[in-house]
Amino acid sequence: MAPMGRPRAFDRQRALTAAMAVFWERGYEGTTLADLTEAMGINRPSLYGAFGNKEELFAEALALYEGMEAEQITRALNEAPTAREAIEATLRYNARVYVQDGRPRGCMIVLSLLVGTPESGRIRDLLAERRRVGEDELRDRITRGQAEGDVPAGADARQLAAFYTTILQGMSITARDGASRAELDRIATTAMACWPR
Repeated sequence: MAPMGRPRAFDRQRALTAAMAVFWERGYEGTTLADLTEAMGINRPSLYGAFGNKEELFAEALALYEGMEAEQITRALNEAPTAREAIEATLRYNARVYVQDGRPRGCMIVLSLLVGTPESGRIRDLLAERRRVGEDELRDRITRGQAEGDVPAGADARQLAAFYTTILQGMSITARDGASRAELDRIATTAMACWPR
């Protein structure tokens, strides 16, 4: 019978949540292994043993973030009566959570790594893909609105989704720069005034 390994002396989920917060606050390249081990309350061998390398830990932390954030947006996109209401609910939700106390400002997917060293190319590609997925979800809801008759048939669903995705990304950056919820709500109001009639 093979000997049993020594049990982990830390809560893996709590450590992952702590890593997520550090990556979210400092970005991928701005986060060091020392930052991570300190926040997670573990040493480097434990980090490597439980999560692999920094890149693998980031990917897992990103999945945790998406799981936390996706529920409300998915509900808005699926349950709002019209595409316009769904998009507006998404903007208003993000205006609130981007500046919520007790967590980093803005969106982890937008802010973690827009530019960086060539060595971070895989992480940059991962984040770009996650942003594309978000845009596709908006496009799908707009297309559904066209099929249901609440979005003009001649509207360009792909362009509308790209526009509102750009607004959301800009709101994330503006939140990180210190904007208030009221300021973000005004941006959302202006963006919704551009909705096709």
